[in-house]
Parts: sequence; C-alpha cells; structure tokens
Amino acid sequence: MHPEPTDAPDPAEDATRAADAPTRRSGVPHRMGGMDVDVILPCLDEADALPRVIGALPPGYRAIVVDNGSTDGSADVARAHGATVVTEPVKGFGSACAAGVAAATAEYVAFCDADASMDPGELPALVARVADGRTDLALGRRVPTTRGAWAPHARFANRVLAVLMRRATGYRLRDLGPMRVMRRADLVALDLQDRRSGYPLEMVLAAHAAGWRVDESDIGYAQRVGDSKVTGTLRGTVNAVRDMSRLLREYSREARPRTVAPGPLRRTAGSTAPTAPASTSASTTATATATATATATATEGARS
Repeated sequence: MHPEPTDAPDPAEDATRAADAPTRRSGVPHRMGGMDVDVILPCLDEADALPRVIGALPPGYRAIVVDNGSTDGSADVARAHGATVVTEPVKGFGSACAAGVAAATAEYVAFCDADASMDPGELPALVARVADGRTDLALGRRVPTTRGAWAPHARFANRVLAVLMRRATGYRLRDLGPMRVMRRADLVALDLQDRRSGYPLEMVLAAHAAGWRVDESDIGYAQRVGDSKVTGTLRGTVNAVRDMSRLLREYSREARPRTVAPGPLRRTAGSTAPTAPASTSASTTATATATATATATATEGARS
C-alpha cells in the first residue's frame, strides 16, 4: 500500500501551486534559448537505465555521469551515448555529487538520479524558476506515477525527515527529492562537506543558513530500472536516516550564520523565505524520536 501524505493542506502552498501552474506540469517543456545546463548523474551500476536517461535530456543539457564504482560497464555505456564521464573511486552519494560539481562548467547545475525513475525532460521548468529569479534552489517533489515506484518504508522515512527539515528551516518542503537545480557558483560557495547520504539534506540546510529562497514543484516518479542502492534496501534506508539525522542535530547546535548568500534576486509571490531554526533541545529530541521511528518502519517494510 502507498498511503497519500498525511500533511494537512496548506492554503498558502495551494495558492502558490496554482499561481505557478504554467511552469510546473503544464505538459509543455520550458525551452530557454542558449541555455547551457550541466546535469550531474551519480551512477552505480546503471548501465540499463543510462541510455534512456541521457536520451531524454533536453537540447543544451550536458550529462555528467559520475561513475562511483560500477562493475556493469556503466561508464562505457555513458560515453557511447555522448555523456561526459567522471570516475570517483571514493564510495558515497555525496562523493559522486561533489565530483560532478567539480567537473561542471555551466552557469546552472542540475542533479538527477541515473536510474530512469525521473524524466530529465522536467528539468527545464526547474531551471526556469532559478533563471527567472523566482528561487535560488528549485527542488522536484516526487509524485509516484506507478504503484510500486516508491517503497512504503522509504517514503515514510523521507516524510519524517522532511518534517524535521521544515521545523529546522521553515521551508515548506515535503520531499528531499534528488532532482534539483541551482547556479553552480552559488552551490560551490556553500562548501558542502558531506560525502555520504546526507549530501542532499546538507545542501538545503546550508542554503537556509545562507539565506536562500528554496521551493519545490511536482515531478513524476516512476519505477526505477534495476535495484536501488539506498532506500530500496533496509541497510541503505537506515544509513540514509542516520546520516541525515546527524546533520540535523549538528545544524541545530551550530545555528550556522548566514554569510554566503547568492547575488540579489527579486522576491516574488510564492517564494519561500527561510526562518530561524527550531530550538536545539526540541529539534534534537524530535530528530532522535523520528530516527528510531523511521528505522523501525524501514525494518518492518523490509520484512513485509
């Protein structure tokens, strides 16, 4: 079973979604003349999915496939389909992402999974939100398109962590989605350090500390090609929850100052402004409780 999110409807969020409808899922890709975007694709044994993913990239979007120890010939497949291939021997999702950022040269960088669970054709709408000055970090909120696309235990763990992230930052986010877009120079200035599963969350927390505007819009999420290396397994889910919970605790303790802000951009209706993080004691207690709950649910999901 895949229950729908239990969050109560947010009138302000609904209004934002309605106002932004033409740029979200209108069915017509947003084409930007002369736009160059580097799309970072962390990769571990995705040879079967890569042709579909690379082939779906819009014109002007360069695939940077970061091979993180594949044994199925993923790197050769990526090269054969025109992608730039970077080899990152240090295992870890964050390691692969960091290597991709180091290899990127375009003004805008995007992240997308290499398992064909997401359609790269939806990236231009996110790029447009950053390029037009409506947000500094555009995230794709995953909406399952098939019944088996998102394992129950993985969805629950994601939801718990998203709630904790909202408490820590004030961003009205419901997903820690892997599809995201920002300016490369701004991302480099954040100086992200996590090299494991916590990289996506650290990006949002660092963005909050820097005073970025962050928002999300719906993207389709389909059954991935091949086996999941992270949330599709008990071990991967538990490790991801552990890494992200640690980051939330550290962020609550440190209350990082906002010293690395992107260039001035106009504020528009619907953009999410950051707020002060929750108190250390409340956030730490909530994180510990949620970690135990998410881990227990992951175990139960793996047994069923």
